[in-house]
Amino acid sequence: MKVAVHGKGGIGKSTTSCNISIALARRGKRIPQIGCDPKHDSTSTPTGFLIPTIIDTLQSKDYHYEDVWPEDVIYGGYGGVDRVEAGGPPAGAGCGGYVVGETVKLLKELNAFYEYDIISSDVLGDVVCGGFAAPLNYADYRIIITDNGFDALFAANRIAASVREKAHTHPLRLAGLVGNRTSERDLINKYVEACPMPVLEVLPLVEDIRVSRVKGKTLFEMAECQPNLNFVCDFHSNIADQTLSKPEGIVPREIPDRELPSLLSDFYLNPNSEKKGKTRNDQQDTLRDQRDTPLSFTII
Repeated sequence: MKVAVHGKGGIGKSTTSCNISIALARRGKRIPQIGCDPKHDSTSTPTGFLIPTIIDTLQSKDYHYEDVWPEDVIYGGYGGVDRVEAGGPPAGAGCGGYVVGETVKLLKELNAFYEYDIISSDVLGDVVCGGFAAPLNYADYRIIITDNGFDALFAANRIAASVREKAHTHPLRLAGLVGNRTSERDLINKYVEACPMPVLEVLPLVEDIRVSRVKGKTLFEMAECQPNLNFVCDFHSNIADQTLSKPEGIVPREIPDRELPSLLSDFYLNPNSEKKGKTRNDQQDTLRDQRDTPLSFTII
């Protein structure tokens, strides 16, 4: 199984995907996480440092692909999850998308895709370039990370459009949305009402999630010394379990760009349209109820 995780830049995509990868590994699956971002920091949480990138390795080999071995580019990490970073050209120079495309090509030549049960690619935000879309050419599912704000949902809508486009020629399906760093989900609900898609989970707004990134540790590693974080790990384990169930997934029909702002703003500008307010306890009860309710997937 191949999964691509996308979302607006800065939304917590890498932190979330790292924790999902650990949860999958704890289900007995062999998995690498492939960082597909020129910043090359996707895998810094489970390793605690920035690993050498594929572009670094190719430069050291004078770009002789035949001289590159799996151990040159694949590094071990916490929880038995292997790590790969594509890297990219210096800031302001070159094409990062090209490097991501070459990373996928190299890993295929190394037969790396056949050594694991699940391949997870952490891809930077809104896909507008064929290179950054390369992981989708091999993905079975895409997971979109968002929050309860306009910018992240606008990016999610654009990402959903790219799923529909790729699905014409590839067996790609959208597994669903994951809400991150939010205590509300009113706009998420409004969006998925207009653009139907599963909501896999809405992660709680917990400061330790941000702190884990700074510490260079996954939540699972931090929970070994802070048992109070086990409940946050359970959210990520739930996402992993839904992924392992091989859901049918959907091909979404995105909302036109110019219609989305009015759709979301109407929620606040027209307060009589629907009830918005919920107490924090109500939201937590709703999250628990949704986690206990089986998801159904429909092809759109």
